[in-house]
Amino acid sequence: MNENGFTQFSTATVLLLLAAFYGGTYLLTLLIKKDKEDTSGFMVAGHHVGFGMGAASMTATWIWAASFYAAATSGYKYGVSGPIHYGFWGALMILFIYPFGRRFRQLAPNGHTLGELIHARHGSSSQLILAVSNIMGSIISLMVNFTAAGALVSVLSPLSFETGVIVAGVGVLAYTLTSGFRASVFTDFAQLVALMAIAIIIIPAVLFSAGGTEVMVEGLSRMTDEQASLFSVDAIMNQGAPFFVAVLAYAIGNQTISQRLFAVREKHIKSTFVTATLGYGAIVIGLGMIGLMALSVGMTPIDGEMNNLIPQMVSTYLSPFFVALFFVLVIGSLSSTADSDLSALSTIMMADVYGKNLAGDNPNPKTMMLVGRITMIVATAAGLIFASFSLDILVMLVFVGALWGAIVFPVIVSCYWDRVTNAAFTWSVAIAMALFCIARFELLEMTGLTVLAFEVLASVGGAVVIGLMVFGFFGRTAGLVAGSLTLLAMLVYATGFLRDYGVLMASLTAYGTSTIVCTAMTLFSKEKFDFDLIRQRVGSYDEVEIEDHSDYLPEGAK
Repeated sequence: MNENGFTQFSTATVLLLLAAFYGGTYLLTLLIKKDKEDTSGFMVAGHHVGFGMGAASMTATWIWAASFYAAATSGYKYGVSGPIHYGFWGALMILFIYPFGRRFRQLAPNGHTLGELIHARHGSSSQLILAVSNIMGSIISLMVNFTAAGALVSVLSPLSFETGVIVAGVGVLAYTLTSGFRASVFTDFAQLVALMAIAIIIIPAVLFSAGGTEVMVEGLSRMTDEQASLFSVDAIMNQGAPFFVAVLAYAIGNQTISQRLFAVREKHIKSTFVTATLGYGAIVIGLGMIGLMALSVGMTPIDGEMNNLIPQMVSTYLSPFFVALFFVLVIGSLSSTADSDLSALSTIMMADVYGKNLAGDNPNPKTMMLVGRITMIVATAAGLIFASFSLDILVMLVFVGALWGAIVFPVIVSCYWDRVTNAAFTWSVAIAMALFCIARFELLEMTGLTVLAFEVLASVGGAVVIGLMVFGFFGRTAGLVAGSLTLLAMLVYATGFLRDYGVLMASLTAYGTSTIVCTAMTLFSKEKFDFDLIRQRVGSYDEVEIEDHSDYLPEGAK
């Protein structure tokens, strides 16, 4: 035990666990290593990832270190409904990409990034908006995951925080550098199997060691009325609604998702993303229950740090063997996301930056591969450096999330409406970001007509979110009806109310503003775009078009 009451392993034990995990993962990647790698395989596994491997990769990628701690914090802070709000809405993020994803694949069947599609549709400025937002988001994600590794190692062993950060960074880079996205997908499958097996063991073990369901029922008396309610307004407005708004932005803006969208066989897109939705929701809601257990038994986080809740509960109620399993669980989850971030960053630099903006008409595949691998090394170094600083991660995530929220409508409508222009895309995102910052950081005094104007913009944003989601599954007419009804409801009930929930209002403002500006500028446009041009402009970068990519993954993974 250390001074905080956590189970603490020896230096040798922790190094052995880390070596076993990263060494085993590296050996797995050797099974799929090719003597001569090509760009299609390195970026999207030749567009031929199968259903099982794709669903496992999507699930493992999205269960990152923050999923553990944030889900548990949600359960501890908001009570009964907290884990559901975190896990359920996060799962919907995966689901809502699939109907739009099918359209993206229809337009660019040989694509590697969503940025390539937007470049073919609009040109460089719109594409670089996507590229920059993804670069920022992926580096922040790397930093968060490396930070989580360092914190876990420092809590459960005598090793320093910096040692944990470096080991995680070097370990992830080692196995991802060889085969890029193929390595990420293949190792995700093994990591998800471990995640599921350990989660199935640890969560019930903590529950029964803490006293079983009787303790949970007795714990209701320790909760406030809001915490004990399954329909808590506090949980909905501060956790559920902001997360619900964010899921569509993440679905459209995050390259780790769109990369898998372009990698999975087209006929398996629906089944892959539906399965990943169910898998993510089940595991993360389960992890959130540990936070609810902590609330039920009256546990107080050590040093007031919410991130201590899960290791504190595991250490208090389980044996060192289970704590070791938990250690592997967290390392596996953060590694599966970190390798996806490295693959996403390398693909963006290879395709969006070098392939579409620096190489001209004849990008060199060998140079692209070099760019991808150098990107991974530089990104890992950046993640390690930033992880060693005490940066305000929330502020950076807010900016990236807002940028992704601002691009949702312009990206989607550009793939359906032939009159949208590059200027409409670019200006709508820029103005939406500016107004988001004003609302989020209260750069203007939020009173009177000013706050009312932002509430109206946010109401439009709410209508856009609902309308787009319905449109994706049921078509344009249903989407317009759902959006119109939502707008009327928001204007009646949200004005005078949303101002009390600044984060939600600011996020919806980004959606609403970009939609209004993009639509207004498009209506003045008389240009019409031929969508068949996208298929012609987005293709393979390899010298010889590869017809059969079935050898990209081992036999059992096809």
